[in-house]
Amino acid sequence: MQLKFVGVVLAALCLGAGAAGAQAPLRAWNTHPDGYPVTEAMKSFIQEVDSATKGKIKIDLFSNAVLGDQTKAVAMLKAGEIDVAEFNSAPLSEAAPGLKAFNLPFLFHDSVHMFRHLDGQLGDRLAEKLKASGYVVLGWYNGGGRSFFCANKLMTKSEDFAGQRIRVQKSEVYIEMVKLLGATPVVLPYKEVLDGFQQGKIDCAEGNMVSYESTGHYKAAKYMFLDNHMISPEALVVSTKLWSRLNDEEKAIFQKAGRNSATLMRSLWEKRIVTARAAVTKDGAQFANVKDFSPYIRRMSPLYQKYMADPEVRGELFTIISDNK
Repeated sequence: MQLKFVGVVLAALCLGAGAAGAQAPLRAWNTHPDGYPVTEAMKSFIQEVDSATKGKIKIDLFSNAVLGDQTKAVAMLKAGEIDVAEFNSAPLSEAAPGLKAFNLPFLFHDSVHMFRHLDGQLGDRLAEKLKASGYVVLGWYNGGGRSFFCANKLMTKSEDFAGQRIRVQKSEVYIEMVKLLGATPVVLPYKEVLDGFQQGKIDCAEGNMVSYESTGHYKAAKYMFLDNHMISPEALVVSTKLWSRLNDEEKAIFQKAGRNSATLMRSLWEKRIVTARAAVTKDGAQFANVKDFSPYIRRMSPLYQKYMADPEVRGELFTIISDNK
């Protein structure tokens, strides 16, 4: 009887030791639903890390902002409450002001132009600054090209913006851009855009093709002006707290998986743009392309000059505008 009791105690102790030695899953955050290119790319990243570490490092993905919005997620990452996240450039610009150059309008020809810089020395410099602020960049994702869409008319030239009430996010650059186009900026939370159209609070809004389709905004504003005024990056990051706990082999695994996930995300994004445009076109959306960007760029001159005067942004901005390839 006593031997049986000892055996049970030993078994319990062994189980306890095994549980104590097991590594708890890491926590990953993003704001997008299942099926969205960001979410699918993060799933691929998680699977690659799991496979390459032979199951030693597990990561649980919390999508659709179920742990809180982006502002809260930034605080959680810095506090060590989440370990991996995908953020847009807004919070990252606070840590690396040079990223503000990537938020300026009519700066990039397309996403290929943007990634030529992010995948090179400029991206490396920004990543170093972000690391000093608690973010380790594993891959640059595509935030998409943003265009204007309106309820009352199809824009075809810069003069068409005069007098239009355009919804913008709470951002100095977006507000100033709309003013320089001769329109009136209306700051509204993203979730209120559809109601804003339906209640007549706004005439136009702006965003990328994928969200235009997925949110149903095209149903209230069927005219889209394909100007791609903003082409901005997002980033897959891990916290420096987690990074400091990884050994060199694990860091290499994370870096490789991050690069692969970025490549996948960009590919999925381009495919999603095509299907989104086809879907909204079938439902009656109409499009116009910019024939000449010169008038828009001239209108943005005060905004460029303002940021060119900022020593923390000037170098990155000069590098971008000097590239005419």
